Amino acid sequence: MSEVTNTTKDPFYFILMGIPGFEASHIWISIPFCCLYTTSIMGNIAILTVIRAEPSLHQPMYLFLSMLALTDLGLTLTTLPTVMPLLWFDIRKISFEICFAQFFFLHGFSFMESSVLLAMSFDRYVAICRPLHYVTILTSQVIGRIGLAIICRCVLAVLPSLFLLKRLPFCRSRLLSHSYCLHQDMIRLVCGDIRFNSWYGFALVLLIIVMDPLLIVLSYTLILKSILGTATWSERFQALNNCLSHILAVLVLYIPMVGVSMTHRFAKHASPLVHVILANIYLLAPPVMNPVIYSVKTKQIRQGIFHLLFQRKVH
Repeated sequence: MSEVTNTTKDPFYFILMGIPGFEASHIWISIPFCCLYTTSIMGNIAILTVIRAEPSLHQPMYLFLSMLALTDLGLTLTTLPTVMPLLWFDIRKISFEICFAQFFFLHGFSFMESSVLLAMSFDRYVAICRPLHYVTILTSQVIGRIGLAIICRCVLAVLPSLFLLKRLPFCRSRLLSHSYCLHQDMIRLVCGDIRFNSWYGFALVLLIIVMDPLLIVLSYTLILKSILGTATWSERFQALNNCLSHILAVLVLYIPMVGVSMTHRFAKHASPLVHVILANIYLLAPPVMNPVIYSVKTKQIRQGIFHLLFQRKVH
């Protein structure tokens, strides 16, 4: 039996958009996108492989880093199946069901990234402010529970948005503004009452996009207060250096996230190219940059990657 929508008996689908104004150059634009996706996949797999292979890295900090790498990998693999076929083969149609599945995983992994960074800030707080209790507080069981809580939090946050949007009639243009399915983009095509959806979306923004950074800032305020109370400048520098990778990862996520949210709410009439560029930066910057940041700034990860490459060359 064919699926029926509110306005037509044809199977409903959305139409994805590539880079507006540069449709003729999509094949060339696909080259940097392909490089970014390859860097993200290879970099995050390398981090996961190193952490798994090195018993010395089976510590809370690196277990949280493996969660971040898995999240980045999920975010990359969620957008890859629609972005690259569109740029390579001009495949624009996406079915109703697949679009909603991508919407769920895309926003789920995005919220998960924020949650993992919040957990990592707690790890840095305990390591610096409660060093003697670090091992007893962050046990394997506690880390496992934190990971499970992160998954439950993100699923429970995204599922209501999905069901609230799915029940509404899509009877306007089927053309989306991006090469993947974003909630704030899909809801523009609804011709029903979206007030409840908007309030729920606002609550999610407060709960995750606002609360998570505030809690991260709070943890670093306490860390800074503890560092300034230490005896020597070398100890202060070492403590701050241990946090630098995480601080950079936080900035890489939240600066584009805030940029996308602000443009969708306050710059709706800006050029479509602006929205597309910001959305691509928001979704590609963390998965690409996090492996680079942690490989450069974390000695153990860097040595593990060199060791992994050297072993392969020997064999």
